[in-house]
Amino acid sequence: MSAEQSARTIRQADGLDPVRAHRRVLYRSAKQNRTRKFHALYDKLTRFDVMQRAWSDVARNQGAPGVDKVSITDISSRGPESIQTFLGALTEELRTGTYRPKPLRRVHIPKPGKPGETRPLGIPCVRDRVVMAAAKLVLEPIFEADFSPVSFGFRAEALLHTKPSKS
Repeated sequence: MSAEQSARTIRQADGLDPVRAHRRVLYRSAKQNRTRKFHALYDKLTRFDVMQRAWSDVARNQGAPGVDKVSITDISSRGPESIQTFLGALTEELRTGTYRPKPLRRVHIPKPGKPGETRPLGIPCVRDRVVMAAAKLVLEPIFEADFSPVSFGFRAEALLHTKPSKS
C-alpha cells in the first residue's frame, strides 16, 4: 500500500485533514521500522496541501519582513488568489530546483533585563519561512518517532499516533 493510500485510509478512519493524515503515516512508518531510510521526501515538501499548511503556520505568526521587504500582509491583502499564486510560484521553484533562500535581515534587539545591550536576530523572508515550515511538517513526524514518549520539552505536537478524543 502506498503512503498516499495509507494517508487516505487514516484520513477517512480518523477524520483527519490530508496533511495531518500524511504526517501520521510518516510517523507510523518511522516508528514501526527504526532503521527505515526515507529517500523520497522532497515530493512531500512540494505537495500543495503541505505548502498551504506551511503558509497558514507562517501567516499566523505575523513575523516581520525579510531583506526583500515583502510582508505577510503584502501577500495576503490581495486575497486568496494572491496567496495561491505566491505558493504556486514557490512550489514551482522548489520542484525545478531554482529555489534559493535569500540572506537573513539582521536586526539587533534589546536583551531583556540588560539595558543598553542588544543581541543579533536574523529574520528570513516570508517565502523562506514557508519553505522551512513545509520542511518541518514533513520531517518532524519522522524524528518524533525516535523521541522518548516521556520527554515533553520543546515538543510541538502531542503524540502523532493518538486518535482524536470523541467528546
